[in-house]
Amino acid sequence: MLKQSEILISGALLTIVLIVISSFSAEGRKRNSPAATADKVVIAYVTSWKDTRVNPEYLTHINYAFGHVTDSFDGVRIDNPKRLSKIVKLKKKYPHLKVILSIGGWGSGNFSEMAADSLNRLSFAKDCAAKVKQYSLDGIDIDWEYPTSSVAKISSHPADTQNYTKMMRDIRMAIGPYKILSQATSALAKYIDFEAVEPYVDYTNVMSYDLGWAPYLNSPLYKSENVEHISADDAVNLHLAAGIPADKLVMGLAFYGRGEKGFPRSRDLTEAHLTKGGYTFHWDNEAMVPYLTNSAGQLAFGYENESSLALKCEYILSKGLKGAMYWSYDGDNESGDLLRTVFITLNED
Repeated sequence: MLKQSEILISGALLTIVLIVISSFSAEGRKRNSPAATADKVVIAYVTSWKDTRVNPEYLTHINYAFGHVTDSFDGVRIDNPKRLSKIVKLKKKYPHLKVILSIGGWGSGNFSEMAADSLNRLSFAKDCAAKVKQYSLDGIDIDWEYPTSSVAKISSHPADTQNYTKMMRDIRMAIGPYKILSQATSALAKYIDFEAVEPYVDYTNVMSYDLGWAPYLNSPLYKSENVEHISADDAVNLHLAAGIPADKLVMGLAFYGRGEKGFPRSRDLTEAHLTKGGYTFHWDNEAMVPYLTNSAGQLAFGYENESSLALKCEYILSKGLKGAMYWSYDGDNESGDLLRTVFITLNED
């Protein structure tokens, strides 16, 4: 039988061993994933229709795209649930990673009918909570494009804005205070009563892209003669003015470009590759993004590269925003150059 002094010594040694093991485990996580100690969020939308292997090393959050409001207006339907389960399993190796179900997307309807009916709305919120539990998710992201608008060929009603607030309230009540509730919003900061919704959401993802198609730029940081209407800077400032605090605002980045009809699609957005088809590279010193012109000298493709994304991340830091999200993980090259640029710029010491 051990003496009391021996028990105390053994206990002290065990404590030291546990501390050392914990230290090595923490260091291992840091080596495996820099995002484990990230100050700014880096959120990737990962799609259900691609089987791209996801590496969370430079990610803090994954928004799985998409879930939808059921045709009965009272529940959640998930696209490719097997892929969602596979994504969630990444958390075992990367415990820092948060996986969130994004419900909606362009052309995803049934929101208006669901949100207008209190019973449907409560049933939908309850099913959100059920899906969070079933798939071991960290929260819900709502991507209703857009309340009161049928621009995406979905149903709408003038009361959508008010009902949107009720829906977000009910989801928050259903999932509880410790799960994430976020929203994806139009660059124009329209359609939503942001001050009313703000208490229920952890952060807002601003879709500061798709701001123009050729002959205009897709995601300009600032205005220039190549900008059709607004810039990403305008989108951020509109949201701040609408009542979203800077530290709850996430700026959207585009891992793709918008080109003229017939412009070849590619994951390789390097200058050497893009100019092979007879296009000429340019840099817009005002909008802070690259673009290509065709043989006629017209803007044919507006896109992002490592330089423009780094500038956007520096902007995020200067404005005190919560971080960056991007559409979508599938758009980066196999080396992950765009994602790595975003993470390192946002989280460099």
